[in-house]
Amino acid sequence: MSYSNLEIWGIIVALGIGTFLIRYSFLGLVGDREIPAWLLRHLRYTPAAILPGLVAPLVLWPEATGGVPDPSRLAAAFATVAVAYMTKGTVRAIAAGALTLYGMQYLLG
Repeated sequence: MSYSNLEIWGIIVALGIGTFLIRYSFLGLVGDREIPAWLLRHLRYTPAAILPGLVAPLVLWPEATGGVPDPSRLAAAFATVAVAYMTKGTVRAIAAGALTLYGMQYLLG
């Protein structure tokens, strides 16, 4: 199915308005009020919950291998988690994962 330029721009504008309204509903309408302690406690875990949800499909069903789990990506994920747990350093964990991924891809071909 092919869309015209006007339809594509209409979709982009509609998505932009929708995104603005979703963010405004939280930030604009509630932004000047104090957030309850129980909600702040739950919001603290949002990044820790979102990142694994974004990364897990890329590790378990990578597009580059046609959806077949790859030992290089599994090793890189393990190295990243291990270094993050041991050092509590985000940059070190990312570097360890990247080095492991590229090192394993080099060794395995």
